[in-house]
Amino acid sequence: MQIETKLPKVGTTIFTVMSQLALEHKAVNLGQGFPDFDPPPNLRDALARAMNEGRNQYAPMSGIPKLREQIALATERDYGRRVSADTEVTVTSGATEAIFAAIAATVHAGDEVIVLDPCYDCYEPAIALARAQTVHVPLRLPDFSVDWQRVRDEITPKTRLIIVNTPHNPSGAIFEQRDLDTLAEIATQHGLLVLSDEVYEHIVFDGAQHMSVLRKPELAERSLVVSSFGKTWHCTGWKVGYCVAPKLLTAEFRKVHQYLTFCTFQPAQWAFAEVMESDPQHVADLAPFYQSKRDRFRELLAGSKFKLPPVRGSYFQLADYSAIRDTDDLNFCEWLVREAGVAAIPVSAFYETAPEAKLIRFCFAKSDETLVAAAERLCKL
Repeated sequence: MQIETKLPKVGTTIFTVMSQLALEHKAVNLGQGFPDFDPPPNLRDALARAMNEGRNQYAPMSGIPKLREQIALATERDYGRRVSADTEVTVTSGATEAIFAAIAATVHAGDEVIVLDPCYDCYEPAIALARAQTVHVPLRLPDFSVDWQRVRDEITPKTRLIIVNTPHNPSGAIFEQRDLDTLAEIATQHGLLVLSDEVYEHIVFDGAQHMSVLRKPELAERSLVVSSFGKTWHCTGWKVGYCVAPKLLTAEFRKVHQYLTFCTFQPAQWAFAEVMESDPQHVADLAPFYQSKRDRFRELLAGSKFKLPPVRGSYFQLADYSAIRDTDDLNFCEWLVREAGVAAIPVSAFYETAPEAKLIRFCFAKSDETLVAAAERLCKL
């Protein structure tokens, strides 16, 4: 049998590859982006309670009403955008599902979709499966800011959607108000839809404000905004996210969602609804919590040969290894696992065409013991 693949450029993800290498070499895994500590006790208790109360069958396709109502309240509280829990909020089986459903619902064969490199690796396969064309626009180095003039230059009559991500994975860069203003101007002028990946929305440092597209009405009216409970509540393995979008876009989004996963793990939905209502302080404390980890990790690596660019959001730290080895980033990461016993992710994995910069990505969403153990090994290089 011969199979003509629909995704000829896709193999096993770099995150799976590096995590497997970390297991084989018993390395400290700072590669894949997940915490190595548990979710809060009140969330775990709420999950157990929901299961014990019999909330174990199919949930409503769009999400349980109580959780959608809490999401709508949080959206208004955080971003000043009043949305309908019934027609503009959809609970999904992780942010990746939401991103896929958003692209499948809005992008047609022959359309063009602009992505900003480096970008998360699930964007382009979803675009390819929609039989559309991915247009890669590189971010400016060294600060990973958007070159909006270059974005304008890449827009054609076929451009349908632009995907943005703030706080940014892998760089930790964040949008400023001027970025929202310019994005709104471009999207309105050219009739573009916007898919905004905001899974690290509550992890923004040094007193900065998360610039969600929901803050700007002319953007919110043409955007699908994706968020992640897993990132916010330290439970990435639960795979629960959501999408906020205007009524017409949500209707199309749900057409895909209902045949993709139909619904999302019901006990977790009840648990998140409970803690969102009873424990708003968790979200308020998230940025200081991760800022202390960022600062601790940078302090631990101060004696190493790595150069550490600033991190303004997310839970990732880029590191320039040019003072250690003259090799490409994939080879360096493989060497790092074998020789130093630490796993990282090569930044080239987030690019169509990677620049010459010798950068790798560490995840600092780890316990202090893990960060200390990793830093001790990295400082010996």
